[in-house]
Amino acid sequence: VQLQASGGGLVQAGGSLRLSCAVSGRTFVGYAMGWFRQAPGKEREFVGGISRSGDSTEYGDSIKGRFTISRDNANNMGYLQMNSLKPEDTAVYYCALTLNFRRLLARVMDYWGKGTLVTVSS
Repeated sequence: VQLQASGGGLVQAGGSLRLSCAVSGRTFVGYAMGWFRQAPGKEREFVGGISRSGDSTEYGDSIKGRFTISRDNANNMGYLQMNSLKPEDTAVYYCALTLNFRRLLARVMDYWGKGTLVTVSS
C-alpha cells in the first residue's frame, strides 16, 4: 500500500488548510484511516481517524471542533480539513491505514505515508 499526504503549507493563525491522502496499491475501503502529526521535538500525536465506511470518526482532544476527517472511497482519497489553525498545530502531518476501527482506536496502524508539513504563523 502506498499513501501520499499533500496540501501542507504556511498559513496564518486562524486560517484553514485541507490535507489530502492519496491511497494506492490496495482497496481503500478495506481500511480505516488515521491522521497523526509530529511537531519538532515532540512525540507523534493522534489527530483523528475514520472508519472504513466513513460513518464513525474519532478525534484527538487538542483538535476537537476544529478539524474534520472525511474520505472518498470511490476515489481512494482521505481528507483532513483544518480550521481555526493555531501556531501549536505546526507539525508534519501523516496519514495511515489500519484494518479496522478498533485497531485505529488502539492507534495500531499498518501502513504509513510520508508526511506533509503544516506551518502556522502567529
